[in-house]
Formats: sequence, C-alpha cells, structure tokens
Amino acid sequence: MPESRIVRRIAEAGGTLVVPGAGTPLEALAAERAGAGVVYVSGYATAAWRHGVPDIGLIALAEIAESLAAVTSVVDVPVIVDADTGYGDVVNVAKTVERLVALGAEGIQLEDQTWPKRCGHLRGKTVEPTEVMERKIRAAVRARTDASTLVIARTDARAPLGIDEAIERARRYHDAGADALFIDAPESEGELERIAADVPGILVANMSESGLTPALSRERFREMGFGIVLYPTSSLRIAADAFTRFFADLLASGTSSAWTGEMATLGQLNELVGIAAAEALEQSVLEGSAR
Repeated sequence: MPESRIVRRIAEAGGTLVVPGAGTPLEALAAERAGAGVVYVSGYATAAWRHGVPDIGLIALAEIAESLAAVTSVVDVPVIVDADTGYGDVVNVAKTVERLVALGAEGIQLEDQTWPKRCGHLRGKTVEPTEVMERKIRAAVRARTDASTLVIARTDARAPLGIDEAIERARRYHDAGADALFIDAPESEGELERIAADVPGILVANMSESGLTPALSRERFREMGFGIVLYPTSSLRIAADAFTRFFADLLASGTSSAWTGEMATLGQLNELVGIAAAEALEQSVLEGSAR
C-alpha cells in the first residue's frame, strides 16, 4: 500500500505506537497536545460520552460519523475510527468506508461480530461466518478512495470459538487484504505471544483496563511485535469516576471548593480549545474593518 501516516507514526515510535481513544473532540485535543501520534475514535466511548448508552449496538454509522467529524475538525494527527461491523454487508461496508474516509479517517476498523455487536469484553458475543467478513474486507479495500487508508480487521472469535479459531480468522483476513489485524480480548500473555508469532501484518492490541486482556507495557508489546496498542476508553473511565464523585460531593456539601485543586483552570481549558486563535482572528477582522 502507499505510505500511510499511521504506518509512519508507528515507525517513528520505534515499531509500537500507543494510541489513545476518544469519544469527544476535547479528549482528542488533549491527546494531541500530550504528543499522541494517532488518535482513535472509539465506538464504546462515542456511545457512552455522546449518547449515554452501552456499547451493544445502540448507535450506528450516523453517530460514529458525527463523532469522527467532530474529532477530525479539531486535530491534525491521523485518526483511526471504529466502524463496528460496517453496518451491513458488502454495499453497506463500501458506503461506510467512503463516508468515513471523506470525513478524514486514515484508519478504519471493521469487526466480524453479528449485529447488534457488543463491547469486545462483554459476554454473549457471536461472530459471522469467516467468508462474510472476508468479503467485507475486500469491499472496504476496494472502497477506500485513498489507497493509504489503513483497513483494520478485528475478530471477536476468541470468546465464542477459542484462540485457535481467532488466529486462523486473522490470517484469512490478512489474505483478504486487511492491513492490520486485531484479535480482541485474548486472555493471557501467552495468547498475545501466540498472536504475535502466528498472525502477519500490523498487529493491534487493545488495553481495556479491568477487562479480559492483561495490561502490559509498551516495551513488552514492542518485544512481541505489536504495532498499535489501543487505549480506547481509559480517559472516559477516569472522567466518569471523577465526575460521579464530584457531583455526589457537590450535592452533599453545596460547594465545589474541595475540588478546585483538581480542576483545569478556566484559562487552561480556554487555551486547550483554542481561544487565542479565535480571538486573534476576531481582532484581525475588526482591525481590517476599521481601515
């Protein structure tokens, strides 16, 4: 494939890139400001942040597209987007890919769950026949209008069918044209080692703290050969814990004073969302009008 900015960022990171997840533009801005080379628009985070619902297929393309557009409008780094199952079969997948590329996605993740899909670390997942996902991958590869867009194929077969089947599917998805392979919810470091040894292409690991996969360091993932390590919902869960505790304390005490030391100042938040550039534009227009 032609050179991808995501592939270049993986190389610049020494072969293993940590990718923060976001469901909001503010998170994406903060990740970019902190030095993230790539940002991930998470389906789980979009469902929770923007709609207050669980990741069980209650949102679809319209909601993901809205979230992606909000993120790509404010960051310059490459963005990977979680496109769930592609929201249908071949034609739906093709239209999904076309739309998300048009909105600025440089990586598109598709998975082989049946619809309605579920968060990868929940019970009760079922997967499509392998050949269904293979044709979806071929459709996605054909539909990407920019050949450097990364097609990421995720399999959720580990839970219902076992690690051997998950590895076999990932290998077949690579043969179907996927650039990166993502086996979700392996349950041990040994399983991660098997994936690294047996699956070709760019390998993706998913860190869902307190989920099924052990939390490992970037250095350990680099040793095994994983190219991308996703943290799709970490900032969401930190924030959810913080504002849940804050609201309880605020309503009990009637004041926010105990929390002011843990808040961004108003100036810091304004700086993050770019008030200086907005004010400079406003001033330049006003000065131009005065002439």
